[in-house]
Amino acid sequence: MIVFDLGCDNAHRFEGWFASTAEFERQREGKLLSCPLCGSSSINRLVTAARVNTGRSGQQQEAAAGETPQQYANFDAARLLKLITHIVENTEDVGSAFPEEARKIHYRESPERHIRGSASADEVEALREEGIDVVALPLPPHLAGKPH
Repeated sequence: MIVFDLGCDNAHRFEGWFASTAEFERQREGKLLSCPLCGSSSINRLVTAARVNTGRSGQQQEAAAGETPQQYANFDAARLLKLITHIVENTEDVGSAFPEEARKIHYRESPERHIRGSASADEVEALREEGIDVVALPLPPHLAGKPH
C-alpha cells in the first residue's frame, strides 16, 4: 500500500492510500477521487519530504527528533483506518444510490439509518445545499464494497 499526500483545487490537503502509483493515476484520470473536505474531484499529488531509512521506525525517528508524528484530521494512519473500518462495519452501502437515499432519509421518506455510498462532487454539493450533511472519507481499496 502506498500513501500519497494529495490536494484539491481548493487547497485542501489529505492522504490517499493506493495499491500502486499506476492505480492512483487510473483513479485520478477517471475522476474517481474526491476531496474529503469539499468533494472536489480535481486532485493532485503533493510534494512530500523524502524519508531516509536509518534502521529506526518512523515514530522512533520523530520521537528522537522531538517531533509530533504525522497525522490526518487529528488521527494517525492506524487510528484513521480503525475509524473507517468501524464506519464500514456499521453502515449500509447503498452504492451509487447514495444521493437519492440520503434525500429520502432527510425528508423522512425512508427510515433513518446510517448509509454510505458514492456521489459525484456535483451531487455532494447539491446535497449540502439542501441542508443534508455529507462527509467524504478516504476508503482504502480493501474496504471498498465491503457489506455492512
